[in-house]
Amino acid sequence: MAKVKRIGVLTSGGDCAGLNAVIRAVTCRAVRTYGWEVYGIKDGTAGLMNRPLEYMKLGINAMGGDILRGGGTFLGTVNKGDPFNFPMPDGSRNDRSKEIADGYHELGLTAVVVVGGDGSQQIIRRICQQGDMKMIGVPKTIDNDVRYTEYAVGFTTAVNTVVEALDRLAPTAASHHRVMILEAMGRGAGHLALNAGIAGGADVILIPEIGYTIDGIVAKIREIHGEGRNHSLIVVAEGCATETGQEVTTVQSGGEVRFGGVGAYLSAELNRRMNIETRVTVLGHVQRGGVPAARDRVIASAFGVHAVDLISQGKFDRMVAWHDRGVTDVPLSSVVEGARPVDPQGPIVHTAQGLGIYIGEM
Repeated sequence: MAKVKRIGVLTSGGDCAGLNAVIRAVTCRAVRTYGWEVYGIKDGTAGLMNRPLEYMKLGINAMGGDILRGGGTFLGTVNKGDPFNFPMPDGSRNDRSKEIADGYHELGLTAVVVVGGDGSQQIIRRICQQGDMKMIGVPKTIDNDVRYTEYAVGFTTAVNTVVEALDRLAPTAASHHRVMILEAMGRGAGHLALNAGIAGGADVILIPEIGYTIDGIVAKIREIHGEGRNHSLIVVAEGCATETGQEVTTVQSGGEVRFGGVGAYLSAELNRRMNIETRVTVLGHVQRGGVPAARDRVIASAFGVHAVDLISQGKFDRMVAWHDRGVTDVPLSSVVEGARPVDPQGPIVHTAQGLGIYIGEM
């Protein structure tokens, strides 16, 4: 067993449900089993970058069951500002990665547990390599696009949120004989839209990994009308392009460009080609918050315990993962190769096709 006295834990990237359960598990395992000190780093890497350092000592007394029920992360997080090209107040950009490494060593940490998606893991791993830091990764993302893990923390709760929205939209669609279009998150991956669309009874599911045509959507809606139903549900992932392959984006505050608006595009195209009434719902950040689902709580807890055990064993530069109904770990070097897309030949796509859902031109 490695001799460890003090470890850190931080959350990085967009928030999701289940993050607090990871922090709780890391703290409980480290303190109760190994007698270590645990420090929660505030606002992701910003807590190590800022001076004075921003952190809190985590104790068992604050890790009761109530913390499992809270959405978001009580430590705070950041999903902008590349430490290697950090925007400064005067408009310039500086490499501040060394400040993060210096903060890690100033705090006297032996290792840090990083709860983040593939982008956060990649950036922080690079900082660790350059700054002589030890890291264990924990995958979290509502997009579920982290490689080599079947589930990431937050995915199940987000799916449930989208399904609940579809359950609420369906009666309105039926009452007004409308086509309801729901735009889901997911960045460039369609896992969220695909899983929620199947569970929510969607007639059309569009994901970035599979091309589609407006004619194909029109044909599906007409098929539904021919079967005697005068309403339908469409789920589209925010990362879907137009029929011709053009990305649909919006500009956020500060000039940041994000996916968004493909639902409105589909609505306009369908209104132009068919005599139907459409309505668009963009769930947006509603998908990130809320009470964590039971599966997210369990997976988050298992991840946190295993992450601490890896540190005890002196195994670093690894990410915990869920595979074959259990927890394992994989090299971070393989995880940071890029995001995991939906497999167009995989079982979930096959299920959608078997249900008669239009999922694109296969």
